[in-house]
Amino acid sequence: MKDFCYHTTVNKSKKEGKLIIFSAPSGSGKSTIVQALLSKGFNLEFSISATSRAPRGNEKNGVEYHFLSPDEFRAKIEEGDFLEWEEVYENTYYGTLKSEVNRICSVGNNIVFDVDVVGGINIKKMYGDKALSIFVQPPSIDELRKRLVNRGTDSEEKIEMRIAKAEEELAYASEFDQVIINDNLDKALESTEKALINFLNK
Repeated sequence: MKDFCYHTTVNKSKKEGKLIIFSAPSGSGKSTIVQALLSKGFNLEFSISATSRAPRGNEKNGVEYHFLSPDEFRAKIEEGDFLEWEEVYENTYYGTLKSEVNRICSVGNNIVFDVDVVGGINIKKMYGDKALSIFVQPPSIDELRKRLVNRGTDSEEKIEMRIAKAEEELAYASEFDQVIINDNLDKALESTEKALINFLNK
């Protein structure tokens, strides 16, 4: 297992936090669940991922994501700045910056990761029992397509790319500690909270 932080920035007077990893196909409701949990008082802090995709809607750099150009992202890969990263589509990268882990870890908070499926599996492998990995699953592919269409942020071609990717990602669900089927948001959130309480109380 790797050290929790990459530098000696941890405040030793604080209890070291744990990692909670959320992964899901796009449109499964993962981000909605994560945002709800952040307000629940679990001492959680969100790890802001980096991406080379363009901002959607009102997304702001350093808030929803650290937005980088593909060339900037590749340069950071070369410099070893990422805990994990993946090229999800051609020239569309997502990854977790080590500096984000250090920032949150330095104050002893529990770190919440909202990452792609491969990234989630890789972080879980690195940290083992210090991490809880949760896979948020849509009730069906048809429902997922409906949600992506209603979201209104992607072209028809992009939606079909996301559906094809989702079908691949669903095959990895069994590699996560917990699978939450988001058929009803309130029930999905309740199940996620229970899993979080059990993990943090260990």
